[in-house]
Amino acid sequence: MATTRPKKTYRDLVVGFAQVGAESEWRTGNTASIKEAAEELGVELIFADGQQSQENQIKAIRTFIAQQVDVIGVSPVVENGWDSVFQEARDAGIPIILVDRRANVDESLYATHLGSDFVEEGRNAARVMAKLLNGKGNIVELTGTTGSAPAIDRYKGFREIMQEYPEIHIIASVDGDFTRARGKEAMADLLKQYGSQINALYAHNDDMAIGAIKAIEEYGLQPGVDIKIVSIDAIRDAFQAMIDGKLNATVECNPLLGPKFFELALKVVNGEAVPKWIPSSESIFYPENAREILPSRKY
Repeated sequence: MATTRPKKTYRDLVVGFAQVGAESEWRTGNTASIKEAAEELGVELIFADGQQSQENQIKAIRTFIAQQVDVIGVSPVVENGWDSVFQEARDAGIPIILVDRRANVDESLYATHLGSDFVEEGRNAARVMAKLLNGKGNIVELTGTTGSAPAIDRYKGFREIMQEYPEIHIIASVDGDFTRARGKEAMADLLKQYGSQINALYAHNDDMAIGAIKAIEEYGLQPGVDIKIVSIDAIRDAFQAMIDGKLNATVECNPLLGPKFFELALKVVNGEAVPKWIPSSESIFYPENAREILPSRKY
């Protein structure tokens, strides 16, 4: 007679996690959430920092497979190029959970995706921007890392809504790589090129917007006033920028995915059914209540 395998608990779990890196405050918050949840639950976590390199993440996943972990979590730096290593994990009987970012692979190669609706974030940013500009003006865009899921979707969602506003023009779109340094550099270049033609900035994350704010000030303009700014993530520094009158809105992208990730990992290992995608719950924040909300922000 077949005996049923006893269900695993958190304390039995060994989880490998291949993180993108530490490119932004958002990512730092995401990493902290995963590490803290593992500690609280008693999960054995093997954590690898990919330092923005897909090659590093693939190496880490292969190491996890060799270590025979129970589950692998990964936040893919870019969408493409994961088929082989995900297939290797599947052949080894190790389920993969996509955390935050998607991978462009067959659905059979991963158990579930826990993360935001990046297209909707782009749409929300566009809705806010259209109101700020009263339906007309010139926008410059700082996009996230080329080929990454959030950059692709935030670009797409923003344009979907902007089609409804023929008098709003996106005059330039530049890769800011999700970092403050690159955001500042790219915005300085855009100001040199377009100067006073720019009415607004749409940044795919707050870190790039914060870098851009410095460039706008150095150029002699007032961020949030002369150039309206909408960005995505809702990190603490974005709330401070709104309090200071330099940022007009931030669209939330929730990084605190640790507890939910391990809950899913346990279900998957124990053979329980989980949805293919679990979207995060998120809001939009404005300067009016930024001061009140800031103390409660965890990232």
